[in-house]
Amino acid sequence: MIFTPELQQLSSSRGGGTSRLPKEVLPARAGSLAYGPARVRGAPPTTWASRGQISYLDSGYVIMNDTLTSDVIGRRVEVNGEHATVRFSGIVPPVAGLWLGVEWDNPERGKHDGSHDGTVYFKCRHPTGGSFIRPNKVNFGVDFLTAVKNRYVLEDAPEEDGKGQIIIIGNKPVETIGFDSIIKQQSQLSKLQDISLRNCAVNCAGDKGAIAKACPNIRKVDLSRNLLSSWDEVLDIADQLKHLEVLNLSENKLSFPLASLTLTRAFPALKILALNRTGITWVEVLRCASGWPVLEELYLASNDLFISERPADVLQTLKLLDLSSNQSIDENQLFLIAYLPRLEQLILSDVGISSIHFPDAVAGQKTLMFPSLQYLIVNDNQISQWSFINELDKLQSLHALSCTRNPLMQEGKAAQTTHQFIIAKIGQLKTLNKCEILPEERRGAELDYRKAFGNEWKAAGGHQDPDRNRPNEEFVAAHPRYQLLCLKYGAPEDGELKTQQPFVLKNQLLTLKIKYPNQVDQKVLEKQLPALVMANVTQLKC
Repeated sequence: MIFTPELQQLSSSRGGGTSRLPKEVLPARAGSLAYGPARVRGAPPTTWASRGQISYLDSGYVIMNDTLTSDVIGRRVEVNGEHATVRFSGIVPPVAGLWLGVEWDNPERGKHDGSHDGTVYFKCRHPTGGSFIRPNKVNFGVDFLTAVKNRYVLEDAPEEDGKGQIIIIGNKPVETIGFDSIIKQQSQLSKLQDISLRNCAVNCAGDKGAIAKACPNIRKVDLSRNLLSSWDEVLDIADQLKHLEVLNLSENKLSFPLASLTLTRAFPALKILALNRTGITWVEVLRCASGWPVLEELYLASNDLFISERPADVLQTLKLLDLSSNQSIDENQLFLIAYLPRLEQLILSDVGISSIHFPDAVAGQKTLMFPSLQYLIVNDNQISQWSFINELDKLQSLHALSCTRNPLMQEGKAAQTTHQFIIAKIGQLKTLNKCEILPEERRGAELDYRKAFGNEWKAAGGHQDPDRNRPNEEFVAAHPRYQLLCLKYGAPEDGELKTQQPFVLKNQLLTLKIKYPNQVDQKVLEKQLPALVMANVTQLKC
């Protein structure tokens, strides 16, 4: 008989012979054949192998038949490129046969809310988020190792002579084909360190220990937009990747544990974790965080997060936190993460924030909050008041700020003035909106700011004489660095604070006095002429 490596792996995993294909049923995580489906030698790459209730494509993807009986509720599935979660499995009268009720990630893809003819079969968050689909139209995905092989293993070389080796299984001689290519594949997989399986329909780890055996050196994994449905499935993969440093799980709709994780199921080397658009809550973040003992970067964008409690003994190694596009976050929630000791970068783009205040520090003093924060990003928010910028000067380590597309950041000529004022208001800033602030630019910005508000400073009680220089509290609150700038460059003189007249003709006229020296009784005539005419007259006189 012809005995391919794929068939050997399938049969040996069941402990049986090679006379028949193993009987497959849908387990808790379907499609977890670590080595993919059996392939008939010489068949085209799109052939199917049908086993009971599951149909396997050559790529290893699992397509369910209409006789599905196992529990699939909560499973993540793909249908024609769209992702969904199974919410119902059963009969939907009056149409015969089995149906799956799914809730689409994209609610515009659905037709109803899980109801049919007045009966509620399942519930959706959106009135058009649900559909009923036949099981054979649904792709339940593949295990991790199958996806890796589909993407990274080179195709076997063509078998021209069809010769193989004879091995003994039991008491029977069996001809094997392709074992050299299997050894070559294993060598390829063992060298992988950085892999991307984005949108590869990964749904589980597969056979226990298979990943660790085949890919022991993986350090970076992109698993974004797959069919993982729970954090336990993620742990089953990560437990086998002891050197894993970077993991992207974004766009997987995951269910998370109800209790804190034990240290036996941890990510000992993980430094960067992306959980954007996973539906995770802040409480779930803290529950899982005990398994990230050396984590440095955490990305939590677009999860509708509400920061409800202060991290206690977790996230203490965090250097970067991305909370972008979480519209429920406000300044009071930020105070709960304000004492993370190593946090250097905080991304708050598109969270709707408009104000911030550090109550532990008055104007001109430094706050104890965010002690290590060096880079703050607040793009696409509702910042319209200078008080927000004033408060940022209280941050003791802030060196870089990005605040584009806010009402405060005007367009046109005013944008340059705003740029200068921000530089003048935050003394330690070295980079603004990704542009380096050179020493001469800072000096010019601070001098212009000092001059622009000089009259307001004098009106509020400011004076060139230090003993009489007492601006009121209102001015100090609006311009907390102004007094410091006066000490740095000297108080503005009255001459430089004169208001420049608008450039109109009446403001540009000079008075010309005409006197007749031979006519003593003649009155002096006065005429107003433009400055240009006066210059010509002067030249003629000379």
